[in-house]
Amino acid sequence: MALATDSPPNPPSKRGGLPEHIALVGEQKAAAGVREAPKKRRISTLSVRILAVNLLAPLMLWAGLLYLDRYQEALVRAEIEALTMQAGLMAGAMGEGATALTSQEQIRIVESIARPMVRRFALQTRARAQVFEQDGTPLIDSQLVLHPSGMVSVAPLPGEATGVGPWLTRLYDWVFNALPRRDSFPRYDTRPLRRASDYPEGASALQGDPAAAAYIGDTGHFIFTIAMPIQRYREVVGVLMLSRVSTDIDESLRRVRSDIMILGGAVLVVTILLSLYLASTIARPIRRLAMAAERVRQGRANATIPDFSKRRDEIGDLSTALKAMTETLHQRLQAIERFAADVSHEIKNPLSSLRSAVDMVARLDDPEKRAKLMAIVRSDVQRIDRLITDIAAASRVDAELARAEPQPLDFGRLMGALVGVYEVTDPDGAVPITLTVAPGGLLTVLGVEDRLVQVFRNLINNARSFSPPEGRIRLTVRRVGSRVIATVEDDGPGIPPGKEEAIFQRFYSERPKAEHFGTHSGLGLSISRQIIEAHGGTLTAKNIDTVGGNVTGAAFIVTLPVAKGLRA
Repeated sequence: MALATDSPPNPPSKRGGLPEHIALVGEQKAAAGVREAPKKRRISTLSVRILAVNLLAPLMLWAGLLYLDRYQEALVRAEIEALTMQAGLMAGAMGEGATALTSQEQIRIVESIARPMVRRFALQTRARAQVFEQDGTPLIDSQLVLHPSGMVSVAPLPGEATGVGPWLTRLYDWVFNALPRRDSFPRYDTRPLRRASDYPEGASALQGDPAAAAYIGDTGHFIFTIAMPIQRYREVVGVLMLSRVSTDIDESLRRVRSDIMILGGAVLVVTILLSLYLASTIARPIRRLAMAAERVRQGRANATIPDFSKRRDEIGDLSTALKAMTETLHQRLQAIERFAADVSHEIKNPLSSLRSAVDMVARLDDPEKRAKLMAIVRSDVQRIDRLITDIAAASRVDAELARAEPQPLDFGRLMGALVGVYEVTDPDGAVPITLTVAPGGLLTVLGVEDRLVQVFRNLINNARSFSPPEGRIRLTVRRVGSRVIATVEDDGPGIPPGKEEAIFQRFYSERPKAEHFGTHSGLGLSISRQIIEAHGGTLTAKNIDTVGGNVTGAAFIVTLPVAKGLRA
């Protein structure tokens, strides 16, 4: 009967005799107990970030367009050019038609003729017109009105605010008039009866050079002034100053900005809606996955990972990976529980025998019987030690395979080296081993050499323990398609009917009758299958039957995938 054998002894775990992976799980749970659980947020910070990032670009573009510097500069340039042309025409007309020689043979401006001309020009151009004499004294101002009583009243510049407009317009003016670029312009002095030399452009015009200037009015609007010398026979006889508020320019900018704001508002609304939609498709599934992961961490029985695999994106991949990880974790925890139950059951048997023997030793006076009981005690202690050692070895297999880096291995050469070691170290009379490697085809696999050697040492030792002295162990390696198949055959009594799978269960042991009970823990074949499955292969067992149906031995078949990129 070819049954389970032990793996080569490994050093026991340094965790109080418990299997290493059980101790690790305990430590992880202890660490998780003090770890702070994720906070439940009413507002998704990821959604806020997505919204902020998506809004940043349109808001910056929107704010930049609202400045409209180039457009405003073009309007200002056109306004100043038009005002300069009007001032030139008006100054020329006054120089030709509103001047006369005085008794002192000086050319002076005739106020009675110039005043109607100024009033008419001011109405047509919608600008404030001021006329100064040759020495800069104010002579005519279209904003000054003489009452019969002799009192002077000041009329506001056309376009300056004289009442309360709509609140939206006032809000608009308050916002855009507060822009930093307007702080660099001087304030317009509205005091009446100022001299021409009080204005830089007026002083320049007194010298015969036309000049222009820009000011900021009390309402925050620009005021453009043009100072034009009034000349007669190329002699400067006075100065004409035209001043106009930038009402038309501001109105044009207001209309353009209103259109931009409407369009920008629509873009912002669409951006916000799309951002919220994008955030809901990202943040909400991630939050659900995080909450489900938290429920799994808390060990709730109904904890399941939401399935987003139909999304076909990174979140779907994350959901699939989390589901697979959770299922693997559940399977691992269940395996740990079963393993712990099996371990406790297997250890209880020798402990019960040991307790009974110790109790009997104290009651017996016969030295011979006491010696037999002490032999039983030593045997049980050795069995417990062997169990703990093998349990520790079994618990480390997964961890070691996960940390090890698989290497390409020539399976034929590996088996040849293993058989060579047996031939050198075998004592006389040991069951011989024959190796057959089928020619043709690559036999390279990816694996951990030490663990694969451990598997075949288990299988060969198991076959030897059931083979008769005249028997032979046959090890065959061949390739079939993309798999490497290795078979270990013996000439023993075979496997009991129906036990072909049971022999791979942990702690299952049915040894030859001549073998002392408790010599093997029953973990050898279980560990071997665990190692082969970790390499992506399979380990099965069957009997070797003759044509007449007689069992002539047992065969263990190992299949491993050929290393990728090395197909023959």
